[in-house]
This record gives sequence, C-alpha cells and structure tokens, in this order.
Amino acid sequence: MVQISIIMGSESDRAISDRAVSVLEKTDYSYEVVVISAHRNPDDLDEYIKNSDALVFITIAGLSAALPGVVASKTKKPVIGVPVSAKLGGLDALLSVTQMPPGVPVAAVGVDNGANGAHLAIRILDLLKA
Repeated sequence: MVQISIIMGSESDRAISDRAVSVLEKTDYSYEVVVISAHRNPDDLDEYIKNSDALVFITIAGLSAALPGVVASKTKKPVIGVPVSAKLGGLDALLSVTQMPPGVPVAAVGVDNGANGAHLAIRILDLLKA
C-alpha cells in the first residue's frame, strides 16, 4: 500500500518532487511519484485517483496549477499543493492552489517547497498513528 502519492503535472517538476522524496526517504512511509497532467491526461488522472490507495496526495504544478484542485475535487483525502515558479515567480500557481471553491480544500505550501509538502504529509499521517 502506498501511503503518499506525489503527482507532478509534468516531468519538468521533477526537481520539486525530488525535494519531497528526499524527506520521505528518511521515514517509514511508503510513497510513489507519478506524472499525470490535469490538462493533457484528465482521464488517466481520474483513473489514478479512483484506484489509488494513497492516504495523502502531494500535487506539484505550475502556471495555472490546476492539478491540486482537480485532485481535491475527486477525493475526500487530504491534498497538498506545491506551486511551482514557472512564471511570475510562482505567484500565479500559488494563487491558483490557494483559491479553491468551497468544499474543495487544498493545503498549500510555499513556492517550490516540495520538502514542506512532504513534511505536511508526514504530520497528517502521524495523526492517524496517535
């Protein structure tokens, strides 16, 4: 069973994902990293979310950063958005991740801060142990 799923919108987000992985490698939590675009592969994303046994999703996306909100709209599990500094210093992605409609919550960490995305996922899972 995979406890944490890291979903990148594109392979260009790999450096941010690697920061999350470097944190998760120091824990006993299982994780996987996949590349699925909310725009280019919506059917694949739907199928992945539906079949994933992950307890927490870390989503990494830049520009319009639709990925975190799309994932949150399809699951009741916690979704953490990591905005990427692709354009506008990441402000566009940060605002997209944080401005979700009612009932579609996404937790946001700092721009390019994959490590904090992992730390937040760990804190969420640690609560389940308590």
